[in-house]
Amino acid sequence: MTGQTDDRPFCASPDAAPRAASFEMPAGACDTHFHVFPSGHEHRYVPDRSYTPPPLEIGDYDRVAASLGIARAVVVQPSVYGEDNTAALAVSGADPVRLRAVVSVTPDVTDAQLAAFHAAGARGIRVNVVDSGGMTFPSINDALTFTARIADLGWHIEFLAHVETFEDIGAVLAASHVPVVFGHLGYTKVHKGLNDPGYRRFLNAFEGGQAWVKLTGPYRISALDRVPYTDTADMARALIAANPDRLIWGSDWPHVRHVGVMPNDGALLEQLADWGCDAALRRKILVDNPAALYGFPDMPA
Repeated sequence: MTGQTDDRPFCASPDAAPRAASFEMPAGACDTHFHVFPSGHEHRYVPDRSYTPPPLEIGDYDRVAASLGIARAVVVQPSVYGEDNTAALAVSGADPVRLRAVVSVTPDVTDAQLAAFHAAGARGIRVNVVDSGGMTFPSINDALTFTARIADLGWHIEFLAHVETFEDIGAVLAASHVPVVFGHLGYTKVHKGLNDPGYRRFLNAFEGGQAWVKLTGPYRISALDRVPYTDTADMARALIAANPDRLIWGSDWPHVRHVGVMPNDGALLEQLADWGCDAALRRKILVDNPAALYGFPDMPA
């Protein structure tokens, strides 16, 4: 395996028996955040990656989706592949009605390549400023400038970043030519809490409709080691109250680099109810909002 070192953590496998949530899933429910690591693609891993995942195929994820009642899904480029989107696009391109992709690119990607990615289901670019291999632009400003090239495609830009670290989140959002999405509830750790000045700046901008947020990976911000991550409830509820029209949900399967008790994906989905989402709000977050962001066809009421 290219560049493997002993200090690079190997990831635990996900829970092999996901259960359904206790609530009824709406038709057309979408998981906006999962990854695949097909066997035989290990040579595509970047040498400076921060973890090594177990081999997991789209068939493994499909079993999770079936258990949860997920009809649509978005495969997101993980940092271990850098800008090599082969695995993600093979998945979305094989089922472009049901699946979408978020890819990683460099500034020198050609318009022809972007068009090919779009045809294979890509609807956004990911800029991961946290994990090795994920930052494919010289700077965040360069990434924001690049968004002019994907505006006509109807794409968005997704950041994996700690939102409280942006000194002027309004300027970041204003510089983008496309919608801006942030993962993991903004990725601010719960010990900082709602009173952190940077998170308050972000929450105010989010309330004003300037960004989207993925309700993903509560275990990545929690101080607890197992589901339910009750200490994330205040942040989740604040986001839900601020702007439910800009929220989407994702499993974050297969939960790479998670070091606590591996969560059951059904239990993660059920946190929507724990956070106060009734059936109407769950439909908005699971169906209507992702349909708008990723360009899925409308579902019947």
